[in-house]
Amino acid sequence: MVFKKSLIFTAEIFYFSTKIKSMTLTDDKRQSTNVWLLVLVASLGYFVDIYDLVIFSIVRVQSFQDIGIPADAMRTGGEYVLNMQMIGLLLGGVLWGIIGDKYGRVKVLFGSILMYSVANIVNGLVQDIHSYAWVRFIAGVGLAGELGAGITLVSEAMPRNKRGYGTMLIAGIGVLGAVVAFYVTEHFDWRKAYFVGGGMGMLLLLMRVGTFESGMFTQTMQKNVVKGNLAMLFQKKERFSRYLYCLLIGLPIWFVVGVLITQAPEFGHALGATDTLSAGKGIMCAYIGISLGDIFAGLLAQLTKSRKKAVFFFQVLIIVSSLLYLTSTGITPAKFIWLAFFMGFSVGYWATFVTIASEQFGTNLRATVATTAPNFVRGALVPSTFLFEFFVHRFNIITAAIVMIILLSGIAIFALSQLKESFDRDLNYVEE
Repeated sequence: MVFKKSLIFTAEIFYFSTKIKSMTLTDDKRQSTNVWLLVLVASLGYFVDIYDLVIFSIVRVQSFQDIGIPADAMRTGGEYVLNMQMIGLLLGGVLWGIIGDKYGRVKVLFGSILMYSVANIVNGLVQDIHSYAWVRFIAGVGLAGELGAGITLVSEAMPRNKRGYGTMLIAGIGVLGAVVAFYVTEHFDWRKAYFVGGGMGMLLLLMRVGTFESGMFTQTMQKNVVKGNLAMLFQKKERFSRYLYCLLIGLPIWFVVGVLITQAPEFGHALGATDTLSAGKGIMCAYIGISLGDIFAGLLAQLTKSRKKAVFFFQVLIIVSSLLYLTSTGITPAKFIWLAFFMGFSVGYWATFVTIASEQFGTNLRATVATTAPNFVRGALVPSTFLFEFFVHRFNIITAAIVMIILLSGIAIFALSQLKESFDRDLNYVEE
């Protein structure tokens, strides 16, 4: 039923977009319509991206039981598979970023969707943990490209004082993919849930109608400048520092989602929960919070005309919400749901973070930065998890999590203070 509704919904949007494109419009109206169609495609691309990104966290226990993973290996096995996915995101971020600056953002947008859709279909066929991990690695490589390409395209296509609204909609609509992922797993087993994710991605490829390459990229292709050279980020101290600070401002986000909420059963046990906490429900509620947080962060940045102020507000919320969760002795499943929503809302500056990264660099490096930054942040979950495990063995799971969230948030706040405000910045320039 859910899959059927998804098919109908996608078909209706495809029909609607085709009808709009065929209308007789003035040049300005046609351009405006095409821009919003671009936002729609990028939003739905991110919707499928998020679905496929979180599906493992939701079906971890069910799928591990089915392929014969013992109960005492659930947590470490989950970290192994999740880390493989994150490593794929890390490598894919570099690959798609370079392709985006050298050959175009649209190629990345649809190439990445094709790759992770095929991988997720294959994921529904695995029979052992090592195959599981390697397919999640390939899916991670594919998942690395969509968000950065989409935000880069929209940022370059929209008016400079309104581009925040476009990226806000991409994230606000996109992260609801996690909610759909939860409901799909409620109606289908874990293998079919992967098939649904892959199928939605294939359907999305039919929505190429309305997409176009950004004018800024087209102009840059005619210039004799170096494009998509990752080494340029490390050649000048100022440029490298700028890039590093862009990465660090997003550092706490994936620790909250990938550890605090994904390992909810383990945290609940340590807190003396009245019943086993559901990671699946926690992720669903967290992503509803992220969706609302992304919208609120975008609006706050537009109202204050400052992306830095908006991000700082959310970084403080991360500390507050996480500490409330980690000190909730005797936590109930109902209380956990509300705290998961609050923590999700507090990390809802994800799209604003990627937008800041894209606005800090010229057109010849923008896709490289906008694609690598979110995936390096996702990939940072790997060393963060190792450090977390070190603290767990030295102290306990609760103390370790408190130390990590304060450490990561402190680094993020410092990095934010070192960046220049990018709101309303003219993006039509190149890095020399």
